[in-house]
Amino acid sequence: MKVRIHQIMIFSIMLLTLTGNLKAGKYADIIVDRNGRGDYQTITEAVDALPMYPYRRTVIYVMNGLYNEKVRINQNYITIRGESRDSTIISYNQPREDWIASKDYIGPAVLNIYGDDFILENITVENSQPETGIHAFTVYGLSNRIVTVNCRLISRGGDTVSLWNYKTGMYYHSNCIFHGSVDLICPRGWCFVRDSQIYQYRKTAILWHDGHYDPDQKFVIVNSRFDGVPGFQLGRHHYEAQFYLLNCRFSENMADQPIYHVLYDDPARNNPCFEGDRKYFFQCRKEGESFDWISNNLEQAKQSPSPDQITPSWTFNGQWDPESVEPVRVIDYQMDGDRLILTFSDIVTVRGQPVFQNSRGTVFRTVMRRFNDKNRLEFLSESGIDKIDLTGEMTLLSGNIIASEAGVYERSLGTVFYIFQETAG
Repeated sequence: MKVRIHQIMIFSIMLLTLTGNLKAGKYADIIVDRNGRGDYQTITEAVDALPMYPYRRTVIYVMNGLYNEKVRINQNYITIRGESRDSTIISYNQPREDWIASKDYIGPAVLNIYGDDFILENITVENSQPETGIHAFTVYGLSNRIVTVNCRLISRGGDTVSLWNYKTGMYYHSNCIFHGSVDLICPRGWCFVRDSQIYQYRKTAILWHDGHYDPDQKFVIVNSRFDGVPGFQLGRHHYEAQFYLLNCRFSENMADQPIYHVLYDDPARNNPCFEGDRKYFFQCRKEGESFDWISNNLEQAKQSPSPDQITPSWTFNGQWDPESVEPVRVIDYQMDGDRLILTFSDIVTVRGQPVFQNSRGTVFRTVMRRFNDKNRLEFLSESGIDKIDLTGEMTLLSGNIIASEAGVYERSLGTVFYIFQETAG
């Protein structure tokens, strides 16, 4: 028994040491380390260990190393966070044609995302097949609200990042490096990209968009740089599409070929564009000879948006703001004796066992039950509750309550919050 306790203490110290290596303010539920110093040695093992419906955000922290595996994400609210973008690498050789010929459950890409509210951060994902003339997905997904931040998403083939929920899909990429061939970023639905570097290996189009399901679906790229082999093209589309490029830079290798609608000799293969030609630019610059078709023309877009209006929230029609820093708020409450139910502004994830205290010193403890993806939590007080007990400043003594929805920043209730504040009569 003493040996067992000693082993547990050593393992706990090891995990604390590993967690201490995380950036300040970061959090991990599971640690993956290929050298055996974490909870699992592969990302697949970590994902397979999750419940079918985790209902809360789960952070999988992946330590530096090369992970030669394909990964499938089925669950909602999953974060995969690497130790460092250049040294934490998921790599697998997967031509799309090979997968079609012999399909597996995992999917056609290296990283296959089927769960909503997924976050990928600080990591490299690479399809290591060497050819440029074939399709080779690095990231594939059919889910909603996907965030990638500070990632390298690499393929030499086509369709590097293929997020294809054409009805409701919303995707956000920031500070990323994209490599690939034809249609290397090819979203269906809504997509926002900022502060990224994009490189094309063939004389084909970098961007592709399918926005046929909803006329407001759009593909927005802000403050990003495009480069590639001499003669690379900027973009194309087979369906209804809407492109916005603001403050982007193009290398001198870009061809004088505007973003175009692909048409075939066989009219039966062509898709109509009822909304017309929708390609908009603002303050874009090309090295060497410039082209007239990248000139400013935002005033021609629907409702003539100003550059300042073109934010992620605007892109997603107010349905999602992945750059929000708003804290989680209490928006309603119910009292019954010593029982208190709080309703929050967001679906929430509970970490630890939240306990808070009001300004009069009354302590409220979470009723730890099985949590669903809801925006309500139940607490018990030390005594009966009156409305005055809910007035003024509340202090979170332990645990944490965070928003489950995917975003760039972790939004929490905070250590100080309010349930009810009396207003002057």
